[in-house]
Formats: sequence, structure tokens, C-alpha cells
Amino acid sequence: MPLTASSRRSSEAGTPGTDRHATATPAAAVLGFFMITLDATIVNVALPSIRDALGGGITGLAWVVDAYTLMFAALLLSAGALSDRIGARKAFAGGLTLFVTASVACGLAPSLPVLIAARMVQGIGAAVTMPTSMALVRQAFPDLARRARAVGVWAMGGAIAAAAGPVLGGLLSLASWRMIFWINLPVGLLTLALLSRTPHSPTRPAPFDWIGQITAVLAMGGLTFGAIEAGDVGFTAPRVSASLGIAVVSLASFITAQAKVAHPMVPLALFRSVTVVVATGIGFAFMVGFYGLPFLFSLYFQQQHGLSALGAGIAFLPMMLLSACLTPFATRIAERTGPRVPVVAGLILIVGGSIALAAVSASTPVWASALLLIPVGLSGPLVMPATTALLLEHVPAEQTGTASGVFNTSRQIGGALAVAVFGALISARAGFQHGLRISLALAAAITLLAALAAPRMGTARRGNG
Repeated sequence: MPLTASSRRSSEAGTPGTDRHATATPAAAVLGFFMITLDATIVNVALPSIRDALGGGITGLAWVVDAYTLMFAALLLSAGALSDRIGARKAFAGGLTLFVTASVACGLAPSLPVLIAARMVQGIGAAVTMPTSMALVRQAFPDLARRARAVGVWAMGGAIAAAAGPVLGGLLSLASWRMIFWINLPVGLLTLALLSRTPHSPTRPAPFDWIGQITAVLAMGGLTFGAIEAGDVGFTAPRVSASLGIAVVSLASFITAQAKVAHPMVPLALFRSVTVVVATGIGFAFMVGFYGLPFLFSLYFQQQHGLSALGAGIAFLPMMLLSACLTPFATRIAERTGPRVPVVAGLILIVGGSIALAAVSASTPVWASALLLIPVGLSGPLVMPATTALLLEHVPAEQTGTASGVFNTSRQIGGALAVAVFGALISARAGFQHGLRISLALAAAITLLAALAAPRMGTARRGNG
């Protein structure tokens, strides 16, 4: 669509003509991405402290994690349209402000329901912040070489956040679990200060698929609610059956709407590509292991071994540090071997790690469990960059934004459902250890299926899958 007059002015203003713009824009984008990634991992080790302060069982703790992830996933697809409509800079500022405000509310929450509600608002802010942070980097660096370096720094910010989350969460919890949310306030204010020094972003008309958005939220919300509550009251409970029924009806309505509306959130023709389908499945399966296992073992280390929040965070340190160290070399590995090799290898590492971890018990030393988590950590740099590259290489240029949105949404859904289902299993009557083993077996099976499908990515011509 053509740019409006105001868009042209914004576009001209957005040309990085000074070093100030070239520094402030990526710095703001990296800090924003860092915060929302950190918030997905920093909470896990503080969950027992939150339960001690606010009450609630495993079901309540699962909601503390999934309230954030659910809204993140449900609104991620719409963030692109919002960014186009009002400009990436303004959307980023709005999403970040909402995120920081909700973080303060989380830190002040007097009860578990209030904390869960504030986490949902955090997720909304994160859904807007993540894609617009990437758009800011793209606008700041029209030169492909400089943009590639900036994107690398942006991705590194997420890797560092994921690695720092458990340890930082443990450290802050020494003072109070509320600090894990309040830390977002100074970082958020710094990010907004940097953003004020960045140029305005171009705007363009962008249709909004209200039917698709509403049905997507209902489908994801119903599925997540049903999975979490099933662990507390069973699948036959009326509220669980009703929520799962809502999820099925809403999903059917979403698919029907995407086939009929003029400007769908997710054009169904996109799924004619084998690469898109397989990459979406890999994103889902990867997060089941990479996000679900830290949730399980944060509770395992503290409930079965009696570790403090800091002790649990330190137990994750080998996994996270080695993951961060491998990240800078991931691109070179993919260039030498081809992208499908590291993807399959990374997924197999999750399978092997899950199977090995299923053998742990309360008598297994903490250091042994920490070492067994390392393969799961190493999978991240191998799987995600290469899968993303294959996906974007094999869809038409005009569909890269939508394909990226679908891919990232599948990842968030995988993480949310892993926490929901695993939380239900470890809180079931059979006991924590039995639920842990079943959860790990599920993670291994799902990831193995993705590993078997991964070689099919990129086997057809560009645009066809």
C-alpha cells in the first residue's frame, strides 16, 4: 500500500543520518527484547516463593507463568498490523509502557489472582514490543550488512536474557520475589529514554482482522485454561470440558474466518508450504522442551532437593551459559553443514536430555541433574536460528512478516501448553516424580516427531515450501 504524506515525512525522518540514531535505535530495541525475554525465564525459580507469599498450588503457579505466555501468543499476530498502522516507534513505546506498568502491578500484587491478571497485561505489552523491536532495527539499518550485524546483536540480547533469567531471578528473590518484576522499571525507563532519541517510523494503512483476533484469543485461552485446570479437577470437570469445547469451536471459527475475510491474520494458503508447516511444528516442539523443562526442574530443585531460589538458579547456570556461548557460532555451523543438520541435531539433544532426565530422583545429586540439562540448553542456538532462516528463505517476500508471526506464535503456544500440561501432571495424585517422568516422556516424543520431520524443510522451491 502507498505511504501517506505523513508516512513519507516519517520515513525521511527515520533515515539514520546520524550516529546518534544508529546507536539509540538498536540499543532501545535490544533492551526491550531483553526485558520481555527475561520475563519469560526469570519467574520460574521464584515460583515457590510466590506460592509461600500468595498461596495457591501448582495450578496457580502454572497460571503465573502461562498468563504471560498466553497473551503473548494470542496477540503476537496482530502486533504487525498495529505496527504498520501507527508506526513501529509509537507501537514499541506503547507496548513497553504497558509492559513496565504491568510489571509494577505484578510487584505490588496483594493476591495470586491480581498477580495473574497483571501477568496477562504484561503479556499484551510483550506481544507488541517484540515484533516492533525487530522493525526498529530494520528501519535503522537499510544497509544489509549493517542490519545483519544489528540483528545479531538483537538476537544476542535475547540469548543473554534467557541465560541470565534463572540466576538473576534467584539473586533478586533473596531480597523479595517482587524484585523480579520491579527490576523492569529502571530498565524500561532507560529504554524509553533511548527511544526518545530515535527517529519516527513510517506508517501505512493496515487492516485489522477483529474476528480472527477474538477467535484466536478464545481458542488459545480455552485450551490453556482447560489444560491447567485439568490437573486440579480432572478432565471430566464441567469447567474443563466447557473450556476445551470453547477452544474447539473457536479454532474452527478462526479457520473459517481466515478463509473468508478480506484481510486475514493468517492466510491459509501459507500452509501449502511444507517448510512453513514443518517449521511451525518445530517451533512448537522446541518450546515444549526448552521452556517446559526449566519449569519442571525449577520446582524439582526446590521441592525435591530443598534448594533456595538462588540455588535453583545456579543449578541452571551450566545449561544457560553454554547455550549463550554457542549462540555466536550457530550461524557458522549452519553455513558449513547446511541449516537442516543443526536443527535435527538440536532436537535430538532435547530428546536425549529428556530421556536422561527421566531417570533422576530425589537421591540424584543436583550437579548430575544440572549436567543433564546441558543438552537442552545447547539445542536453542542450533534449532532456532537455522529454522528461522529456512522459513524466511522459502516463503514469498510479501509473506515473511506473517510467516514469522505464525512461527513465533507456535513457539509461544508450545511453551504455554508445556507448562499447563506438565503442571497438571506433576500435581496429579500419582505424585510429583511420576508426573515428572510422564512430562519428560511427552517432551521427548513430541521433539522426536519434529526431528523426523525437520529434513523436509526447504526441499521444495521458494514460495511453494
